[in-house]
Amino acid sequence: MQTETIDVKNILGLQLPTDPRWVDLTSISLEAILTDHAYCEQKAATTCISLIQRYSEYEELVKELAPVVTEEWGHFRAVLAELAKRNLRWGKQRKDLYVNELLLFQKKGGHVDDRFLDELLTMALIEARSCERFKRLSEGLKDDYLRKFYRMFMESEAGHYTLFITLAEHYLPKPKVRKRWKEWLEYEKQLMNTMEIRGDRIH
Repeated sequence: MQTETIDVKNILGLQLPTDPRWVDLTSISLEAILTDHAYCEQKAATTCISLIQRYSEYEELVKELAPVVTEEWGHFRAVLAELAKRNLRWGKQRKDLYVNELLLFQKKGGHVDDRFLDELLTMALIEARSCERFKRLSEGLKDDYLRKFYRMFMESEAGHYTLFITLAEHYLPKPKVRKRWKEWLEYEKQLMNTMEIRGDRIH
């Protein structure tokens, strides 16, 4: 348990690992967790598109996020295919309380650089937590195929997490990025401590 905690902190920066009971809860309804996962991938793709549109003058951002859009949309299709293969129904979208709480922490006023930074760090944090959750699923699910399925997603999300941090440091001073990132990590830790453990949500 201690090794896992260190791993989560060192690789992803997250201050609090997911409660191990979460995987057991996800096993109760694979339809629910796969449905939520599909929507997460869809929203990741559309958010990257929005960033590209909003910051079209940032050439490096456009260059780096364009393939992420393709990858996330591919993930969305892969999860839909998995639902269909198992004769499960893709259900309705549910409110993502975790992401909504993160959005509340974003700076809304002030300098455009501060807003830009928070948008990138929000995405980095979502990708980091998704990666950690996929790690849980890849190790804890009883279904052999799904364990491998989520191992693939885990590896992909880890790369996305670092990309958003790298982009932030490309456009803004590294000390500024690191200082704000620490604030985000502390906020997310407090958030995770207050959120209900639900097996029908990726976050």
